[in-house]
Amino acid sequence: MRFTQSTAATALCIASAFAAPIAPRQAAITDADILQYALTLEHLENVFYKGALSTMPESDFLAAGFSSAYYNNLKYIAHDEEQHVMLLTSALAAAGAMPVAACTYKFPYTDAKSFVTLASVLEGVGTSAYLGGAPLIASKAYLGVAGSILVTEALHTSLQRFNLGEVAPANPYGTALGLNPVYTLAAEFIVSCPSTNVALPVMAFPALTATQGIPAAPGITFTFTTTTSMPSTFFVTFVSGLSTTSVAGSMDGSMIVATIPATAMGQTYVFITNANVTSSIMDSMILNGPAIVEVTPPSPTFDITEM
Repeated sequence: MRFTQSTAATALCIASAFAAPIAPRQAAITDADILQYALTLEHLENVFYKGALSTMPESDFLAAGFSSAYYNNLKYIAHDEEQHVMLLTSALAAAGAMPVAACTYKFPYTDAKSFVTLASVLEGVGTSAYLGGAPLIASKAYLGVAGSILVTEALHTSLQRFNLGEVAPANPYGTALGLNPVYTLAAEFIVSCPSTNVALPVMAFPALTATQGIPAAPGITFTFTTTTSMPSTFFVTFVSGLSTTSVAGSMDGSMIVATIPATAMGQTYVFITNANVTSSIMDSMILNGPAIVEVTPPSPTFDITEM
């Protein structure tokens, strides 16, 4: 597949933005770092979709209850992810940086249904990654392109959710995730990366695993496990849309127990934190996670007199 003229022009636009000195921000993260980070995620999605399409024919998806129209949309998504990889690779190369290469991955799907379920989660994480990375971007040119990719990732997310029978717009707002929480989730699928890849300024937190079936609902008790020991006092913090809600955590044997708050809707990220988080969650507060929990949203309400 070749670059379209508009894609090549966009890559040159980003490269021009990197031609000037890049101002460092927190933890000395630059726009070049963000670009490499985004490319790392896009490689993962690119390999994920191509791997499924190369091993599972349309008949597998039809047998699982999906339509031919859905299968055709999968091919468009694979095209999109390849375009994202090509764009970011071209921009980094034009700016004089060596783009990170794809890693070796292990994805735990076994059939069409489990693939689509995982695709929905990965697309949600991708959307959250671009939304969370946006405040770190200095270049307006790059911010515009990142916003464009964000929109596409959100469309992918809605498509996957709808075809799983989930509410596509489950939350009125998108959920932002920071670099380290996103990398924690992505690292679960990475077996190894080329030694020539530049080191990214990210780290993975100790894992947190949801142990119950989904979807969940506000007000129910949910359990989690981790391989690390818990302090005497800790909180289970739910990040969903623009809401961050901490609830007191407790132990039931080896299980961490918490009640899902009313603010959780749709794909929700759950952390173990050392503090009651009342605003944005900071890396220094995170002990474990995130885990991902799908929470059924409440019935929609609206006032039809306001027209």
